[in-house]
Amino acid sequence: MEVRLADNLKTLLFLIVLLSPGSIEYDLFFNFCGTWRHGNGPLRLEVKLTPGCRGLSFAANESVLSVRGRLTAECNTDKVIELHEFGLHPEKDVGFCVYWEPLLDQFKMEVGGRNLTLCYPAVPLDSCCTDLTTGANAPAGTFGIFNATIMDDFITTKTRTAFRFRADAMGCKSLCDQADQDYLRSLLFSSGPSGPRLSCGHRSTMEMEDGFGGYNVSSPARPGSGSGSGSAVRVFVPPALRRSSNSSRVVFTFFNGNPLFQDGLQNLQNLQLLQDVVDITVENQVVTNLSEPVKIGFHHNAIPDQNRRSCVSWDVHRDPLQVRWLADGCATLARGDAHTECLCDHLTYFAVLVDLKPRPLRHLLALTCISLAGCAVSFVSCVALLVFFARKRRRPANNSNKSLPAHVGLAASLALLSLLFFLTGVIANAGREAACAWAAPLLHYALLSAFAWMGVEVFHIFWLMYVDTFGLPPPYVWILAGFVLPVLPVGVLVAVGDVYGLRELEQEGTRDTYLMCWMKLNPKARLAHYFTNLTLLAVLVLAGSVVLVFVYLKIRNRAEWRQNRVMVLSMWGFILLFGTSWGLAFLDFGPLSDFVLFLFCFLNSFQGFFLMIQFCLLDWMKRRSDRGSSSTSTRNTY
Repeated sequence: MEVRLADNLKTLLFLIVLLSPGSIEYDLFFNFCGTWRHGNGPLRLEVKLTPGCRGLSFAANESVLSVRGRLTAECNTDKVIELHEFGLHPEKDVGFCVYWEPLLDQFKMEVGGRNLTLCYPAVPLDSCCTDLTTGANAPAGTFGIFNATIMDDFITTKTRTAFRFRADAMGCKSLCDQADQDYLRSLLFSSGPSGPRLSCGHRSTMEMEDGFGGYNVSSPARPGSGSGSGSAVRVFVPPALRRSSNSSRVVFTFFNGNPLFQDGLQNLQNLQLLQDVVDITVENQVVTNLSEPVKIGFHHNAIPDQNRRSCVSWDVHRDPLQVRWLADGCATLARGDAHTECLCDHLTYFAVLVDLKPRPLRHLLALTCISLAGCAVSFVSCVALLVFFARKRRRPANNSNKSLPAHVGLAASLALLSLLFFLTGVIANAGREAACAWAAPLLHYALLSAFAWMGVEVFHIFWLMYVDTFGLPPPYVWILAGFVLPVLPVGVLVAVGDVYGLRELEQEGTRDTYLMCWMKLNPKARLAHYFTNLTLLAVLVLAGSVVLVFVYLKIRNRAEWRQNRVMVLSMWGFILLFGTSWGLAFLDFGPLSDFVLFLFCFLNSFQGFFLMIQFCLLDWMKRRSDRGSSSTSTRNTY
């Protein structure tokens, strides 16, 4: 019943779309392709496009490929392009394609695999030139165009000297409405849009009068743009623009989803240009080196911190034929994961470029050396600590020590974590992806197990201090919590798949990389990291900090705590047991970021070593004090 109702609703919407005004189909774009058969001399491309709506023609001879037309709204271009500048030589026939989009007044040509922008994207105000139809046939020749196609349909395989097309003018608003209707049909009768949405763009103008104090303008509201009002782009032009320009009229043009702007990224991997692009111009003038920057705020979907974003611009005066995005003249301010502000000292096309490859790590070599040294020392220290606990347990006086099972579990889990982290680089380089398929889940299990045993220590100390010394759960409960429970999330992630694998870390400013087995960088793995590692760590640090305060309030007035060394040593011991130092992971920001990063790396990689020193000192102090006084409850907790 529900399926039939949904089908009926789709049919009703389809009829509404068909019967709505302006439902006559026009061509939203035009493309013509062919192969140019030429001579052996130098080759050149001649292009002449003017405003109007009469038609378009292509002609070719031994050395010249000519494109002439009167079909643009505003574009007026007359160019002679020597094709050897683009690496095209006369040994082979040259394939080419022409793409015309009347909604954007955009004319692009692909010659020998090179994209040339001949008319830049704009927004026609009134009339759009479309529906190009074949005109009179040109004679065949030795040199010319063969294998010609229109909209991927073959015209002829013969070599002709020219092809001509007639065009018709129509209102741009009707054409834009048709584009919206086509997009709606693709949503209603398929699982998603059949291709990129043809956006009409939006144009806004502003006059700078005397006493101009700046101006704010926003793109049209659009659902899902990431901002509260729905405007994806907001622009502020400063008063300095009026002083730097002879003209008073400023034109703002907003684009969304135009594939042309992606052309500059064809040979660049791991880079993505966000869909929103804004063009800011002052009529008949090139504006550069503004004393106050233009502010452009882009609201977008959330971008993870590890992906670098940059404000970029395409200067059509520097690169008039090919799209080339540069960061020159723009500063980037990240105002949150879904808001980027660009401060630029010139006017042209602006967008946000995202590096899909993780942000290079600061001080990777130094941090790696510290981590590996710390893990090696901690592994040896934890093994020594386990031997120490085993010998201590044999003493009759320690049989009643309720804390010993928790300490043993923590030392064992830290030993496993230190060993696996020390070996992960070797495993990743030797076995690559195949070895990381099992090494990465094992390392994740060791980390979760260490966190779990730190949580056991938090609960254990709180129970001893505030609840009941004799009512502690039996040791097998701690073993289940510390060693068995972490198997569940790791097992689920392994079953889900595509979470664990080879991870490559890059040193900032160099090409040096470090391989390790860990979680991947896809959205699935990132979500798993947030819900397992960061969530558990946040709960652990919060609980440990709270219990640390409770313990301090409970025993601060005891006689032995009046000795500073006992107080400092005891509090440091609780911090190690509770894993509070791992909370530095949440403080990696601001001017002290580097200091926090090194402190986090040092304290946590050497955690096993510090624990060994802590327990050995406490044991020494306990044996020394037992010679003259009885033991205290503070020491019994260790």
